[in-house]
Amino acid sequence: MSQDSNDPIGAHLAQSLAALERAAQDAELRRVAREIAAAMVAALRAGNKLLIIGNGGSAADAQHIAAEIVGRYKQDRAALAAIALTTDTSALTAISNDYGFEQVFARQVAGLGHRGDVLLALSTSGRSPNILTALRAARERGLLTIGFTGAKGEALGTLCDHLLVAPSDDTPVIQQIHLTVAHGICDEIEQTMMREGARK
Repeated sequence: MSQDSNDPIGAHLAQSLAALERAAQDAELRRVAREIAAAMVAALRAGNKLLIIGNGGSAADAQHIAAEIVGRYKQDRAALAAIALTTDTSALTAISNDYGFEQVFARQVAGLGHRGDVLLALSTSGRSPNILTALRAARERGLLTIGFTGAKGEALGTLCDHLLVAPSDDTPVIQQIHLTVAHGICDEIEQTMMREGARK
């Protein structure tokens, strides 16, 4: 038996730590994350909203991120507008049943998205048809498009104004990097909006 099979928890922690260290040292990733934070701040400052999508674990991350924006990340401040398009079971099932699962997010973007809003798409593979369809719908409606993906998902960039690439091709580790970076972005948004509110 390998050491990994004797201690899968320790192996996963070590793998996660190594990936997070690669991300922390990745100057391009940090630059893109700062640009994403600035783009989101600009949209929220203008009274627009964030729409967030993903499948599976990324769906859970979508609602996690939305909750940090609408509620708070660390500090009490004014509520900000963010909606996870992964949580309305009636919409999800009706759209999937009537139009097909590929349209499950695009239809919501068409109904809820407006020019100046932001669509954040989480896709570890960068190839999910419903994510790609939603990004196309967002572009047609004039939304700013942001993608989070993994090392093999860079093709997603053709539909994104900003693309953050986690330095891993392991799905759980990619998701961990996405959420860690998203927390940093939430912190940046919160601090910036609070500073601006204090100056008014």
